Amino acid sequence: MGRKGRKMRGKHGKDSRVERPKKERPQGMSYEAVVRENKNFETFYKAQKVVPEGEWDEFLGCMKENLPAAFRLTGTKNMACALLKVMKETFFEPLSQIAPPELTAEEKEAGEEPVKPLKPFCLPWYPNNVAWQLNLTRKNIRRCEAYWQLHQFLISETETGNISRQEAVSMIPPVVLDVKPHHKVLDMCAAPGSKTAQLIEFLHGSDDDLSAAIPEGIVVANDADNKRCYMLTHQAKRLQSPAIIITNHDAAFMPNIHHTRKDGSTGPIKFDRILCDVPCSGDGTLRKNFDVWAKWNPVNGANLHGLQLRIARRGIEMLAVGGRLVYSTCSLNPLENEAVIQRLLMEANDSVHLVDVSNQLPGLKFMPGLEDWHLMNREMEVIKSFEEIPVKNTNLFNKHLFPPSMEDKEKLNLKRCIRILPHHQDTGGFFVAVLEKTKPLPGEKVYKAADQGENPTSGDTATQKIRQPPKKKRRQGFREEPYYYFEKDEVVWPGIESFYKMQEDVDSGLFLTRTKEGKKRNIYYTNSCIKDVVAQNQDHIKIINTGVKVLVRSDNKGSPCDFRLAQDGARVLLPLITKRKICVTKNDLVTMLQNDDMEMPPEIVSLDPKTQEQCADHCTGASAFLYEDDGMKIDLVGWKGNKSVRAYVAKNDRIHYLRLLGADTSKYEKNKFAEQRNVDAVNVKEKESSPGCTLTDSKEENGESNVQDETEACDDMEV
Repeated sequence: MGRKGRKMRGKHGKDSRVERPKKERPQGMSYEAVVRENKNFETFYKAQKVVPEGEWDEFLGCMKENLPAAFRLTGTKNMACALLKVMKETFFEPLSQIAPPELTAEEKEAGEEPVKPLKPFCLPWYPNNVAWQLNLTRKNIRRCEAYWQLHQFLISETETGNISRQEAVSMIPPVVLDVKPHHKVLDMCAAPGSKTAQLIEFLHGSDDDLSAAIPEGIVVANDADNKRCYMLTHQAKRLQSPAIIITNHDAAFMPNIHHTRKDGSTGPIKFDRILCDVPCSGDGTLRKNFDVWAKWNPVNGANLHGLQLRIARRGIEMLAVGGRLVYSTCSLNPLENEAVIQRLLMEANDSVHLVDVSNQLPGLKFMPGLEDWHLMNREMEVIKSFEEIPVKNTNLFNKHLFPPSMEDKEKLNLKRCIRILPHHQDTGGFFVAVLEKTKPLPGEKVYKAADQGENPTSGDTATQKIRQPPKKKRRQGFREEPYYYFEKDEVVWPGIESFYKMQEDVDSGLFLTRTKEGKKRNIYYTNSCIKDVVAQNQDHIKIINTGVKVLVRSDNKGSPCDFRLAQDGARVLLPLITKRKICVTKNDLVTMLQNDDMEMPPEIVSLDPKTQEQCADHCTGASAFLYEDDGMKIDLVGWKGNKSVRAYVAKNDRIHYLRLLGADTSKYEKNKFAEQRNVDAVNVKEKESSPGCTLTDSKEENGESNVQDETEACDDMEV
């Protein structure tokens, strides 16, 4: 039996029957050399009138250019602002005054373009000025030392999680979702996790230190692809949040997640905020995914419409009255965008409305949603109405794909949708629609506290019922160990509580492990809402990960406690303990960070006298070293020994903290340009001492080309 059709794996790992012709790239052709042209693409979008009249050439020209790099600074407000200050003062301001190097004669002959001046652009619509766009190219990085150093900075900070590489328009959905610290948030198609990270950051956005570290709300990050869930876990762990839980389910058939209500009863969570960033054809990403040019065809959008609708419909069902759902795609196709929103609104029967969020995006230029569009089949034939659908396309198109009637246009307000065109702000293409639920859906069950149960306001309808997925093979993936929260008689708790002296209101029942019997290696922490979700749903929800690691077993005979502090959970645990905290000076912190020799750690006598006094009051064991100045707080975990101290900090984190402190980082960073200058200097000396040896020969013999190769290899790394 032959296959019925080729499957396309969407960006969220779901398979959709979208026909994509297999076109092999010619042998020897680079990714950059792929032909960026598709006549059917041009015909289709000209007919849709997506681009304003007179701007088509500018739009198409921009779509064929490479996408500029965009990123945002992550973490707490204070740390992000501190890193922003370093970035501006160390890189942006000096680079604005540097004249780019002139082309050599050889470069001019080879047709090289001159290095363009760096023009960092702060995205005006992103809160706190922490999102930026850069015209940084690989050629410029390779030829200009200052640009190369900036690139190394971006790579280093990305590896530590303090910078997140993310396309500018992709940052918009979490911004307009308007997440507050007390909200219950669901990300239905979360992997790889850039938007999820934004949701977590907003959840931790309180000005109060304790509430910022341990918020009241939660983020449920879900994805259908088991392997991508682990990528999502890695992304989320960087943010050290005790308020996130990662699940592995098909978003279109997302099971109810139960919790305990304020009156003690249990029932499904109705989420305050839901992000529905659905799988799509991705033609808005043509500037970075060049292969889409050859694969694009007009029926992809119609093929994906059903899947997108099912996911969004399930999201609306799980949304609380008064809650907000953001629907987004990286596609410009109205069949994947306005047609889906139109059907959602029609089915909701005035229970859901589009929201105008233009005031939340100051400085962002966008086009309003379409109210008219055209359907085309593979032969590029325009289909004007349901009655005109050719027999050969009856399995592809249906009546819901056509634009609304004149009487429905004012009712639907599709113009409140947002479509971002690449040429307006040098970005990718994107679509966003913000929906607000103003009353229960037709047939939706409504919980009434007085009845201590769920009572339907009317008979069940197809809108409210959870459609069961078709029978298929059991989902593959790793089998996750269950979560065990501490009981009142937990044997390791008294030693931990005594050594670190927990605050009186700390609930030991919020600490958990993945091991019930035997030695506990790692101890995690979650907020009370996550604990309730785990307790109510662990048997029927596939939980991939939750909790932040706060304590690690350390069988050291010199310490009375078997567990040391974990840097991952320092932000969460330190507000809960009263002992084992040592306040240090800037010089102390720099000394500890610059010394990474585990055999010869810094001696206590080399620290500030006040720091020495505090160390004298502590026995041997895990300790936290705290520094605060001018609103910037740095908390490091480490070990206080009999005569020395050490910080348990990874290399890239050491570089990060040293940068924030304005200290020397050269011990941990290599400068390829400086190395090359050293090689050149050696070559000159050798030439002078060996008259028969030419400079060119000397360079080759001493490995100059190898150094250049390493530089180019580094250039290929993502920001």
